[in-house]
Amino acid sequence: MSDIDIRIEGRAGRITLNRPSALNALTYDMCMAIDAALKDWAGDDRVALLMIDAAGDKAFCAGGDIAELYATGKAGDYAYGQTFWADEYRMNARMFGFPKPVVSFLQGFTMGGGVGVGCHGSHRIVGDSSKIAMPECGIGLIPDVGGSLILGRAPGRLGEYIGVTSARMGPGDAIFAGFADYYLPEDDWPKLKAELIETGDWGAIDRAARPAPDAPLEGKMDAIARFFAGATLRDIWNALKHDEGDFASETRAAMAKNSPLSMAAAVELVRRARASVDDIEHALGQEYRFTSRAMEHGDFLEGIRAAIIDKDRNPHWKHDSIDALPEIDVTRMLLPLGRDALTFD
Repeated sequence: MSDIDIRIEGRAGRITLNRPSALNALTYDMCMAIDAALKDWAGDDRVALLMIDAAGDKAFCAGGDIAELYATGKAGDYAYGQTFWADEYRMNARMFGFPKPVVSFLQGFTMGGGVGVGCHGSHRIVGDSSKIAMPECGIGLIPDVGGSLILGRAPGRLGEYIGVTSARMGPGDAIFAGFADYYLPEDDWPKLKAELIETGDWGAIDRAARPAPDAPLEGKMDAIARFFAGATLRDIWNALKHDEGDFASETRAAMAKNSPLSMAAAVELVRRARASVDDIEHALGQEYRFTSRAMEHGDFLEGIRAAIIDKDRNPHWKHDSIDALPEIDVTRMLLPLGRDALTFD
């Protein structure tokens, strides 16, 4: 059975992620198959819209398949990861710029690489099981696959907060933060899919959608604005550690689990993306500056070891704390790459 099912059904170009036992984790071959379909269908008059969904009820896509990245990185082969990320990011840019409606059905976990597939479209649908997050700082990476652009577009300083805490968003929060557009109970999804396939009429989504559930994050916006206004991660951390309120305590606890280097870079990348809110290629190029160096110079391999390989949940980051992180180390991870810069030919 294929890891991905790509076909034309009625008026819809359909992409179904088909690795439910692996939470539909995205492999390199899956990325390339999606990219090829986007190229083929952009000018195909048979395809009125693109529909992306996934098998199983636990996850749309819980992220990239990082086992191979870890194995090659530990062997000193950094080129494999660089190629994976570069080609994945080109696919993300093509998805973002696809000239027809892109409808995604985001059940269960949508994280990391899953955001790059499911959250750049025009009609992003969530249900009661939906849990969307950018948890990369917890594995020594940064919110990538264009995630920094979505975070940069989020209200106020919410993007920085989600990026450094790896906060999980239910359906209401996902819509509030700009990761989704519509709420529809999952029992109603099959009927809507059938109508889209038969008619190609994306107006059916507006007619079917229900009012969005409450967004708990909306009630935290004043606190987020207060604590996340600083220019750097160090500024944010200093504000948090001098407050004993519940929000500050909970936020410090979430951040303490993550790589200081990754969080500092994430704050900077969100700020850069916010300055270019319509330019996904700019955001992806900035992200690639970090990810292309993440194995050799960052915390990525250690983060994967602790989370996936040994599963001890006790990563030994390059920097013991945010206070011990020199700003120059962040700068080095985000320097231009020269001839190795990400291109979108």
